[in-house]
Amino acid sequence: MTTEFTFNITTTRFDEHYSPSDSSRATTNFANLARGEHRQQNLRNTLTTINRRFNDLAHWDNPAGDRYAVDLEIVSGQLQFTAAGNEQEFPLLEVLDVQILDRATGDRHPGIVGNNFSSYVRDFDFSVRLPAANESASEFTVPDDFGELHGKLFQHFLDSAAYRERFQVTPVVCISVSTSKTYHRTANHHPVLGVEYQQDEYSLTDDYFGKMGLQVRYFMPPGSVAPLAFYFRGDLLNDYSNLQLIGTISTMETFQRIYRPEIYNAHVAAEDIYRPTLERDDFSETPITYDRVERSQLAVNQGKYTAETFVNPHRDMLDQWAANYPVPAA
Repeated sequence: MTTEFTFNITTTRFDEHYSPSDSSRATTNFANLARGEHRQQNLRNTLTTINRRFNDLAHWDNPAGDRYAVDLEIVSGQLQFTAAGNEQEFPLLEVLDVQILDRATGDRHPGIVGNNFSSYVRDFDFSVRLPAANESASEFTVPDDFGELHGKLFQHFLDSAAYRERFQVTPVVCISVSTSKTYHRTANHHPVLGVEYQQDEYSLTDDYFGKMGLQVRYFMPPGSVAPLAFYFRGDLLNDYSNLQLIGTISTMETFQRIYRPEIYNAHVAAEDIYRPTLERDDFSETPITYDRVERSQLAVNQGKYTAETFVNPHRDMLDQWAANYPVPAA
């Protein structure tokens, strides 16, 4: 009998008073900001930057640059299933959801869920499984089924009643471009997303998101200094309103300026041919404390936790479920 996976969704407001719960992933980027003696100032500065960037991009009918306010919620998706006659639950993913308040009209507009996507199973894949595959390899090796379980669980989540009842549109996951690839500016220009870049070869991350059913495009929004990678289902340019796209850009560009200032807070904008690097020194640090070293260390710990509590004890069940999961039509 095939195992049935269902989902439970909970939300937590992300504001200057946010404090990570015991069940929240420690490597979740917003949780990283919310620890330490400067936690409240970190959060306040982050949210202020998001709002300023939103109003900068949504400049029409906005003479004072303060018409809109962005509200954020942490969305936690728990995987629920039965194993050995016992009800089980595992934290599948966390993302940020955006709500947009129009102060001029009092209306609230839904944004796009998917910001700051994080996953325990992805920690397992990249911080445990991939290093193990390369421990004694003579050249970089990626397992043949790398990311397949994670990708199928993610797609199952998007197609679930729990997701469809709560969210009107499919997610957009916006992250940094890869430092291992070169990007080329195109002539395509979108009024909100900005100028489009392309690359000749997908990165490992691009392939990983592809197994999640997401395609990718790269855009450098107006006023930005580097392109962002947008992963999406459907049609990125036509499935979402301008305000929804601005909500994702303002949120994720702010976080990227904190996480990767060498790229997104650089003093010089990306040129026609662009190779991102973390080795440059012509950039500005943000006044927001973020510990990249700690995050990498915790990712390994959480990958091991996933192996010990989810993947290894339920391996046969997970393999059977993944093998029987229907492959979407091309």
